[in-house]
Amino acid sequence: MLFSLAVSNSWTLRHLDVHNAFLNGRLAETVYMKQPPGYENLAHLGHVCHLQRSLYGLKQAYRAWFKRLHDFLLSAGFSSSKTDVSLFHFTSGSSRVFVLDYVDDIIMMGNDVALVNSLLQRLATAFKIRDLGTPGFFLGIETILVNGGLILSQWRYMTDLLNRFGMVDCKPLATPTAVTQVVTPSSQPCEDPTQYHRIVGALQYLTITRPDLSYAVNRLCQFMHSPTIDHWGLVKRVLRYIKGTLDYGLRVSASSSADIHAFSDSDWAGCPIDRKSTSGYAVFLGSNLISWLSRKQRTMARSSTEAEYKALADVLVEVTWVVSLLQELGLHSGQPSTLWCDNLGATYLCANPVFHARTKHVKIDYHFVRDKVASGDSVVNFVSTKDQLADIFTKPLPGPRFAALRDKLNVVAHQHCA
Repeated sequence: MLFSLAVSNSWTLRHLDVHNAFLNGRLAETVYMKQPPGYENLAHLGHVCHLQRSLYGLKQAYRAWFKRLHDFLLSAGFSSSKTDVSLFHFTSGSSRVFVLDYVDDIIMMGNDVALVNSLLQRLATAFKIRDLGTPGFFLGIETILVNGGLILSQWRYMTDLLNRFGMVDCKPLATPTAVTQVVTPSSQPCEDPTQYHRIVGALQYLTITRPDLSYAVNRLCQFMHSPTIDHWGLVKRVLRYIKGTLDYGLRVSASSSADIHAFSDSDWAGCPIDRKSTSGYAVFLGSNLISWLSRKQRTMARSSTEAEYKALADVLVEVTWVVSLLQELGLHSGQPSTLWCDNLGATYLCANPVFHARTKHVKIDYHFVRDKVASGDSVVNFVSTKDQLADIFTKPLPGPRFAALRDKLNVVAHQHCA
């Protein structure tokens, strides 16, 4: 979301690395350590070290470092976000600076270059900071500058993934899931369940920049407890799709609009095992995709309308969180968020209290959608199925349909640096 705002408003972006970050943390707990080999005190061989600062490998190291950084940023005039604990923001008049912290990797961005440099110098007085300039490779994600924006790519990660699991020379496929293949329990267990766990776990991180993989990976995660030979075949199909789309990434382009709109969809009773539905949504800030999800619903829906209504509730939770974060940062446009649903019954249910008698069995927490619509915070509109972008998160799709929706989600090909 912040990348989208930075590109749209031409903000300055800086990638910072903290040298030996954990050694900066001060321990609040009492922790003792054996004297390290080669540094024993011969006069007190039975003594131990009382640690004052955190070390790599300590359970307290992450929290101690973050507290040290948190306290310093607050003393420098930053405010800690209540919506996202890893985000800090600084405001001085019309100037704004944001700091995103991921352990020892930090991204700083703002609309005032002089203020960004000033705060960076102040940060360097407390910690050993390395300024890496414009983000290029951050947490395994490559940031590629293109005309009018940037592309977030995990090309290196995908290449390493294929190398690790011996799929470098596999035949590429156009889609990660087959339309005709039904996933059912098999009597033949997978020969190496641990390998299955490793691959699926690695694929989850890939969905950060590849929303087109969300449905396939979500389906694979449902069989982690007892994978079978059939499930192993599904994993290999996903890897073959990745082989054919190594040069794809998520595009973030300049957008003139800062309005929030989201697409919500559900595949009613799509799972042949438990007949539960799969929800999916895509949240856009202007023209940029900032949040997406593919997830099986926790309870069984008695109708397609109910399944779609639950999916609307899921996306509205996410939209509410995004709106609260933008309001906290003073960047919300003030316009109500727009939700698009391809089920007329669910659309009417959001505003028409006459439907109460038919939905007494629906959990009350799903009905907060009505409250949001009634208060004017959100608007639920109908969209035809062919224009429903969230369709890609709920079911397997044929190649042309899948490729069309993938393009609309801003997953595009790019030129990468080997």
